[in-house]
Amino acid sequence: MSPQNNTQGPIFCLAARYENAETFFSAVKSAADAGYSCVETCTPFSVDGISETLKHTDTFLPWFVFFCGLFGGFSGFAMQYIAFVWEYPLNIGGRPFNSWPAFIPITFELTILCSVLSALLGFLIRCSFPQLHHPVFNTPSFERASVDSFFMCIMAEDAKFDIERTREFLAGTGPNEVSAVKNDQ
Repeated sequence: MSPQNNTQGPIFCLAARYENAETFFSAVKSAADAGYSCVETCTPFSVDGISETLKHTDTFLPWFVFFCGLFGGFSGFAMQYIAFVWEYPLNIGGRPFNSWPAFIPITFELTILCSVLSALLGFLIRCSFPQLHHPVFNTPSFERASVDSFFMCIMAEDAKFDIERTREFLAGTGPNEVSAVKNDQ
């Protein structure tokens, strides 16, 4: 079924506003148990267990950072090895050309640098930043999401989304208000 509402045009999501964390968490748990998979939450502070409940813990970021760190370490060591063993082999103090203990500080620093930069890049990609406007910002009283209200949005792209059934479901979870968010992009 097409997520359309005749009065508003295309619907982006249905947003429910809650006043306390306990009601909000039980509503998120109910949505996950009901089979909704495209659920987003906005809270004024971290609520323990939300990511696990919504199964948002699977991400590419740890592996991406790990392999970028390996690349940084390998490239740092290789850069020094090529420079000191192949290109400019100088015998300083009788040490061997491949004196790997001397290569460790640069190798370590490039490992950390590549890991941190890849973590930042992966975070920005995962969060779709920079995103200056989002349709959910049009939700009535959404500015309270950073103060004292908790919002749960069930996206229209969810396979189980039906505007009337989803509205009834959200109304049954005890929110202060449920509103349809128009997709204005």
